[in-house]
Amino acid sequence: MSMRRRVPPAGGPRRAGAAGAALVLAGAGLVLGLAAGPAQAAEVSFATRCVPPAGVGLDPVDGTTKVEITAPAGAKVGDEVDVVWKFTQAASKNPNIIDLPANSVQPTGTLKVTGAQSTDLAMTGPRENPAIPKGGDMVLSDMKGTLKLTAAGKVTLTPGAYTVNAMGTNTVCTPTQTVPAAGTVQVAEGNGSSTPTPTQTPTSEPTDSATPTPTGTPSPTPSPTTSSDDGQTDFTGKAVDIPYTCQSPLGEKKATSSIQINAKKNGGSYGITVQFKNSPMDSPADIPADSVKPSMQVTLGGADTGSVAVEGPTNSGPIKSGDPIEIPDMTGTYKPGATGESTLSPGVLTIEALGTTTTCKPDSTAVSLTLTTEEQEGGASGGSSGSGGTSGTGGSSTSGGLAATGADDHAALKALGLVAGTAVLLGGAVFTFMPGRRRL
Repeated sequence: MSMRRRVPPAGGPRRAGAAGAALVLAGAGLVLGLAAGPAQAAEVSFATRCVPPAGVGLDPVDGTTKVEITAPAGAKVGDEVDVVWKFTQAASKNPNIIDLPANSVQPTGTLKVTGAQSTDLAMTGPRENPAIPKGGDMVLSDMKGTLKLTAAGKVTLTPGAYTVNAMGTNTVCTPTQTVPAAGTVQVAEGNGSSTPTPTQTPTSEPTDSATPTPTGTPSPTPSPTTSSDDGQTDFTGKAVDIPYTCQSPLGEKKATSSIQINAKKNGGSYGITVQFKNSPMDSPADIPADSVKPSMQVTLGGADTGSVAVEGPTNSGPIKSGDPIEIPDMTGTYKPGATGESTLSPGVLTIEALGTTTTCKPDSTAVSLTLTTEEQEGGASGGSSGSGGTSGTGGSSTSGGLAATGADDHAALKALGLVAGTAVLLGGAVFTFMPGRRRL
């Protein structure tokens, strides 16, 4: 009797097992889908008015903002869901004032939450951007926020106003029309026991970060050092506190700097060195090498009149964001134009950096050094460069005049201030001065 072994249909039990597993997985997926729906993204566009910082002199810009909002389609009460705001188009471009360095722009904004619950959700993005040239399209990072769901029903997400912080200045962009909803979340009943996730908070600088802060009460003005012509060649001046006023994109800025003028005699002329005694500061953005250059018109008085031009070197290497930076020693040559007691006082300070120029005018000045001079042919009497103003004799004070900077009609916008003891702008960048190392 022959025996036949029964062969089961190909793939029978194995296929049945796979099909069962697939059903189980599908069921699990269905359950998960009911707990939290997949992320959905929707783009909306809306008319927007962007208002530049006060004092810039630029008019508001009317443009169109395009935003894509991503959020889960479904969740339950008690959940905390992540919401992403992606800019596909900003309403305004970078003004034609200064190139914005990489990682110098940060967006923050408000997402309107309505429907089953109502709240304003704070959104913030990292300070991440490519270098943006003058007049170029603004490239803004994605903003994120975490929403705690508190009620069952449909929750609607709508973009609101947003702020663009560029190197310490804020441009506020506000919708000028009713903005369409950009997303919804269907919220089911829940026990509210989800593990909370900390809500993100904006990390941009305060809007008043560029407001100058005095570093202390100026010390009494010391008596100036007077030289005698008895063979001495090195003359050390006194540090004097000079109050400056600088125009910047954030308006007028005032600060007091301690400045010292020294001289070294060489024949009938003098090598002049101007030192800022309290000017270390931190940079808010990466600054390339050879991009920051200071200069000053030293005001002459007493027997002599006019001014002496001094200038400092540019920064020899790049300066990283957060690293110290300060005004270096400035040097020049003083050729006396008169015989007698001639005084030297700090005058107009000019800084050029990243394609911008600013001029800081002393509200009053004081004599740092007095030299016994002999008139030299072609000397300084009457003024030879700039317009540093005319100071009186002895330790008297006088207002300094603005030096010609060659700036165009937008000079007030092309502002850079580097004044010790305060915070002013580098074309919109804020430098915070503090005691520290010498750099530059």
